[in-house]
Amino acid sequence: MGKIIAVANQKGGVGKTTSAINLAASLGVLEQRTLIVDADPQANATSGIGFEPKNIKTSIYECILNEVEPKDIILKTESPNLDILPAHIDLVGAEIEMINLPNREKMMRAALNKIKDEYDFIIIDCSPSLGLITVNALTAADSVIVPVQCEYFALEGLGKLLNTIKIVQSRLNPDLEIEGMLLTMYDQRLRLANQVVEEVKMHFQNMVFDTIIHRNTKLGEAPSFGETIITFDASSKGSINYLNLAREILQKNNLTRINEKDKIIEVEEDGQ
Repeated sequence: MGKIIAVANQKGGVGKTTSAINLAASLGVLEQRTLIVDADPQANATSGIGFEPKNIKTSIYECILNEVEPKDIILKTESPNLDILPAHIDLVGAEIEMINLPNREKMMRAALNKIKDEYDFIIIDCSPSLGLITVNALTAADSVIVPVQCEYFALEGLGKLLNTIKIVQSRLNPDLEIEGMLLTMYDQRLRLANQVVEEVKMHFQNMVFDTIIHRNTKLGEAPSFGETIITFDASSKGSINYLNLAREILQKNNLTRINEKDKIIEVEEDGQ
């Protein structure tokens, strides 16, 4: 049975969707059958992986509200071992439609349970909010990755997110765990970035991934071409970072081993 990991942070611009699609692609390259679920009405994961959202006729919205079978909607991507359950702008109205439904927090779980056995990992890209769709994602997930930007106000709002996770654990999904805090957009040349890394590790200690995602121009360019960093530029520092993150997650789940020297890639300058 596959492991479901939600990538969540209600703060925008922290590298959430970038991390979701590139982690999923990296797991696929490492021969893990992987599905990315786009649970954001902005559909950035859908477009970032090569599909035009306006051409999507059926999406996760129909799975949740109309009980359409997920297997009938899943699309294969150009990246090896990677499929996507796409999103559409219609998802923005889902929370209003779900509000009076019974078990409204568990509708995504019911949909994903139908296909959980077909994948090794299911990665959910959550919307930048703590609304009902995000609560659905956390209720469906086995664990959650929290991207934390290495910039000022990095810890802003994390308390609310962690409180939401605790509520979900106590009321809806007692098995939910924090897979880890993921430091993103790191530039080792900046004193502030290094201070944020120290502060996050001091606060959350072993909950922080050893792998750090460095600020990298290729990571920003890849989505505009509808590609993951793996297919866009496999030799880039961003690609190496996410492959190391995937290896670290596999190691954490007792699926592989990773050498200590491979955990953190030192980056001397921005670029490839």
